[in-house]
Amino acid sequence: MLWQPSLPERYLRMSEQELGTVISERRQELGSKLLILGHHYQSDEVIRHADLIGDSLKLSQMAAVEAAQRGAKYIVFCGVHFMAETADIVTADEVEVILPDLSAGCSMADMATYDDTVDAWEAIHTAIAGTKERVVPITYVNSSAAVKAFVGSHGGACCTSSNASRVFEWAMRGGDQPLARGETVKILFLPDQHLGRNTAKLHGLVTEVDATAKDSAVAETALWNPRLANGGLTRAAIRQARVLLWAGHCSVHKLFRPEHVAEARRERRTVIVHPECAQEVVDLADLVGSTEFIIDTLTSSAPGSDWAIGTEVHLVNRIATKAADRGVNARILSECQCLCTTMLRIDQAHLAWCLDQLAAGKVVNRIAVHPEAKRHARLAIERMLRLVPSRVGAVALALD
Repeated sequence: MLWQPSLPERYLRMSEQELGTVISERRQELGSKLLILGHHYQSDEVIRHADLIGDSLKLSQMAAVEAAQRGAKYIVFCGVHFMAETADIVTADEVEVILPDLSAGCSMADMATYDDTVDAWEAIHTAIAGTKERVVPITYVNSSAAVKAFVGSHGGACCTSSNASRVFEWAMRGGDQPLARGETVKILFLPDQHLGRNTAKLHGLVTEVDATAKDSAVAETALWNPRLANGGLTRAAIRQARVLLWAGHCSVHKLFRPEHVAEARRERRTVIVHPECAQEVVDLADLVGSTEFIIDTLTSSAPGSDWAIGTEVHLVNRIATKAADRGVNARILSECQCLCTTMLRIDQAHLAWCLDQLAAGKVVNRIAVHPEAKRHARLAIERMLRLVPSRVGAVALALD
């Protein structure tokens, strides 16, 4: 987590209404030079100021296109650090990306550091020395630019929750390098163990969860703990695993539990969850999919239907409010505080402060990825986009 200096006292004394007025005035003053992005998990007070709203990668791609069209010089990303890095990776060099609060990080992304990834890579290759096995790394987009760069420079690709299955298939075929005769693939999946495990099961692999439940089953996935020597695994376990799952997770989605699904069942609700949830939850849910899938499903749901949604509370509340207008009943899967606390570090006070600075000709909290890291990280993103063509993505990555 980066250090964010305290705001000047006057921002802390202002009411939410006063802060909103300042933000609106600065947006008008900066005009087309400014583009504000709001992630789905943001609070309503902040997201109402956003020009574009969405999930992390797609939001960055849309921003790249929009910035080029309007000639924007500044992108203010109301999200977390890795999202601002991604925006810097996919936008033109002359566009400056700003994060209103530098302490708005992502605990999942922070669970996979560059140094730990290098150490894991070396340890895994030591363990499989003498075999005809190749390691293909995949990193969830919820990762640092440094980890994306490592993956890109080692023949791997990024993925999102909506296209993880397609990227997984690509990796099992050897990625961009066809498999030689007798050669096999081992996937290193960073940093979210749950998305990796759920995707592996979707492709018919026996996970540790399933193997524990069935004594005769042999697990084809294994958990790599970067805090332990050799990931906490024996050489035999490393060799046996077809997928090594990084010991990372989303602090929001891990709060959903099987008992929450059971309660929703008693209420006769359809359960829809994000694949960052644990496999035990995903296995019990009626529907599983990305943020966009969840939004689209609820948007097209039949009046009178009842839903329990397993994802971040601010997003769920907005979905539920819109659904209620159509006679659809929706609530969050768990009544615990399933919110992204680091996302909430971006508030109106910090947004007003950084816009005041921009209006005065000063860029604060710029997020700039090193050119070499940017080049390799873009490779990982480009490989993903070749597998899942996107008009927005293609335009965004063609800007420079």
